[in-house]
Amino acid sequence: IEKFEKEAAELGKGSFKYAWVLDKLKAERERGITIDIALWKFETPKYYVTVIDAPGHRDFIKNMITGTS
Repeated sequence: IEKFEKEAAELGKGSFKYAWVLDKLKAERERGITIDIALWKFETPKYYVTVIDAPGHRDFIKNMITGTS
C-alpha cells in the first residue's frame, strides 16, 4: 500500500491509494475511475475471498456487464 500511496501522491491523487491496488491501467489512475474489471482472490484460514472492482462510470457500463457475466 505504501508504494501505491507514494505513486498516487505524485499524481496528486493521494486518497486513491487503495483503488490503485486493483486499478492498473494508466488511464484508470489518471482519471480516478475504474475502466476494466479487476479481480483479487485470497484465502484466510476461514474464508475464500474474491474482491471484484467493476466500472461504475456510465461510459464503461458495457465493460462491467461483460466482465461480470
